[in-house]
Amino acid sequence: MIKKLVLVFIAFSTFQSYAQQRGTASPYSFYGIGSLKFKGTVENRSMGGLSIYIDSIHVNVRNPASNATDNLVNYNNESRPVKFSVGGSHSSIGLKSSSGSDNSSSTSFDYVALSLPLGKFGVGFGLLPYTSVGYRLESLNDNGDISNRFSGQGGLNKVYFGLGYLIKKGLSVGIDANYNFGSIQNSAIEFLYDDEEVPILNQSKENNRSDLSGLNVNLGVSYKIMLNNKLQLVSGMTYTPKSNLTSSNERSFSTITISSSTGQEFENNTVDVDLDQMGLKETDLVLPSKFSFGLGIGEVRKWFIGIESEHQRTSDFSNELYTNTNTSVKYENSTSISLGGFYIPDYNSYDNSISSSLKRLVYRGGLHYETTGLNINSESINEFGISFGVGIPVGTMFSNANLGFELGKRGTTKSNLIQENFINFQISLSLNDRWFRKSKYK
Repeated sequence: MIKKLVLVFIAFSTFQSYAQQRGTASPYSFYGIGSLKFKGTVENRSMGGLSIYIDSIHVNVRNPASNATDNLVNYNNESRPVKFSVGGSHSSIGLKSSSGSDNSSSTSFDYVALSLPLGKFGVGFGLLPYTSVGYRLESLNDNGDISNRFSGQGGLNKVYFGLGYLIKKGLSVGIDANYNFGSIQNSAIEFLYDDEEVPILNQSKENNRSDLSGLNVNLGVSYKIMLNNKLQLVSGMTYTPKSNLTSSNERSFSTITISSSTGQEFENNTVDVDLDQMGLKETDLVLPSKFSFGLGIGEVRKWFIGIESEHQRTSDFSNELYTNTNTSVKYENSTSISLGGFYIPDYNSYDNSISSSLKRLVYRGGLHYETTGLNINSESINEFGISFGVGIPVGTMFSNANLGFELGKRGTTKSNLIQENFINFQISLSLNDRWFRKSKYK
């Protein structure tokens, strides 16, 4: 058990060391507090984001009711095992506008989570990103020269502690207590030119930093019932109330010199802005409420198909420091629809052969459509994706490695905007074991 605990602590430390690194390459992370990260495991993501299906051997970070599930009926009604999962992803993005195209990529750790059984109760905790900022944008003047350069990095992360309770067979409820933390840094350079259109020696640069922190909760319920000897109906629901985060802000202006050969920036003079006097030293940031509901049907340990809808009052998002004076940018309520499922050829195939292992593979697939809540130049920024995945049994018990692949697009080239065509590859490791089971000797 000690070795497994060490593995968990190492995974948590590794994830935390990467938590503040860039986890996106999307130009749309320029707005607000960045692009929302998908909250879920590789298993969820491979089914189009579907999260209503919960079982005794996979971590589900979207619904806290998943911490308390039924025992393993097929294995002498033994209690559910300890569940641990860690995952990461790599994204390649093709950026396309009406005037040109470019490519970008990013790699990130996405989550680390642990769930422990305690009789009818279950507890879980983990760490995962909530938003991510990572962009470098340039605008051109009428002569085709750089007019402004914008860059940003950071994001908001979430540590959660969850508690679930099994009310009766098939029905469980749960609650997550989340601590949100992180920082966002961004800068803007305005390029000035002399009468001969040559950049002047000293340019001006604005620097901003916001350190974010605050608490919120997530409530969940899961219900499963057998319709007959084979078919099972599965439903799930979550609700996250609106909450506030505290944003501690800094702003400064610098004169800089930019190397013509390397592009490196050298700061000459820096002046800090008195945000206290402006009432912006500490501001409140509103995280909007969110509600999801899903329904599905399938044959236990064989196949499943379901649909899930999520609604978020993104129009409530606000923070004085991030209020954009450009009236062409606004927030509207967002909605996402996920459709997906899985198929297992033969869950009970255990004869130690390659063909037996192939029969126990879990094949997943799905698609999703999302209105992100961001509206620019009267154009809603929407996203569509199709995903595939496979779960590969590893070791003893029910541990598995999960691979996921996603194709999709976000945004549009209309109204001088950017369309992202993305390819995402995800990988995770889901470990299960009985840490506190007493050894038996004959």
